[in-house]
Amino acid sequence: MYLLIGLVIIAFIVWAFERFYVRGTGEQNHPTPADPDSVIRFSDSPGSEPAQEVVKNAVKDITSQIAQAVKKGRMQAARASIDSMSDGRVYMSKFSAVDAGGIPAEWVVAPGANPARRVLYIHGGGFIMGSPKSHRTITSKFSEITGCAVLAIDYRLLPEHKHMDCVEDCRTAYRWLLENGPDGPAGLQQLFLGGDSAGGNLALSLTAWVRDNKLRAPDAVIALSPLTDCTFSGKSIHKNQSTDIMLEPVMRPLNKLPRFLKSWWVVWTHGMRPANPVASPLMGNLSGLPPTLIQVSEAEMLLDDSRRYVYKACAAGSPVKLQTWPDMVHVWQIFDPDLPQAAEAWTEIGSFLQARTPA
Repeated sequence: MYLLIGLVIIAFIVWAFERFYVRGTGEQNHPTPADPDSVIRFSDSPGSEPAQEVVKNAVKDITSQIAQAVKKGRMQAARASIDSMSDGRVYMSKFSAVDAGGIPAEWVVAPGANPARRVLYIHGGGFIMGSPKSHRTITSKFSEITGCAVLAIDYRLLPEHKHMDCVEDCRTAYRWLLENGPDGPAGLQQLFLGGDSAGGNLALSLTAWVRDNKLRAPDAVIALSPLTDCTFSGKSIHKNQSTDIMLEPVMRPLNKLPRFLKSWWVVWTHGMRPANPVASPLMGNLSGLPPTLIQVSEAEMLLDDSRRYVYKACAAGSPVKLQTWPDMVHVWQIFDPDLPQAAEAWTEIGSFLQARTPA
């Protein structure tokens, strides 16, 4: 009898620890921002269906390869698959390897880019894959539309490392970028910060850290389909599973777990409780942020991660904007120039950043 009571007490303590500390108490819903420019929904581009179909088929092929490789524990094969996304493409920018304060990285410099104007770009890939090579379409486009030199970092990845290692690499690279350009130590005129998916998570986490440590803030931040909530409490995580052809193969097994086990999965794989604002920027203080633009597809599982982050940030007085597109794949901007909506998204990014660029 005493053994049974003891087991019940232990089970209750474990449940309460997960529910109120590991997972946290959750994030309250915030109202839609009053400013109509804070949330903009774009419509389908007429005649883009053939291009969308080509992109969707390409995504299905590569995600199938990645999912199978991950399932078999062949992480290097999975990473090679995503890196191959840049194979055969022709870029205007030049790419050169650099040691960014101990962090492997590459400079991406389009013709005419000003080395005193810089972008720190943090690639996505679920924290387990991706590299500067896989995201050259995005980083090259950033350099072209901004006239900035882009530093794309090759931060440490899971499972060999933990989430905090990814975070520390981003912080180190940011400090280094403040004092160094593609030609060596140099002053800084303007600084932008960008990231997609897991890289968007790291970029938003980095933004809060920069604010809290009173470092030179980025002039603007761009986050493409960012993960903001590692407790996976957004409704779209389940609601959009069938329409998110990129994330569904990876997220389907995780979605089958009860939230209690999801929390412990995050602790085990990331080495961090999911409610920690470093892992879940949505859970942190979102006041005093620099101008931020978030783009997300209405068909993807991370829709509510973006929407709730923007609503909370706006409620806290930060100049954060949300742009959504229907029926786009996760981080569709990487399919420029093949996809008309990718070109449209980049036009919006360019306009947003141009408005934060001194004449």
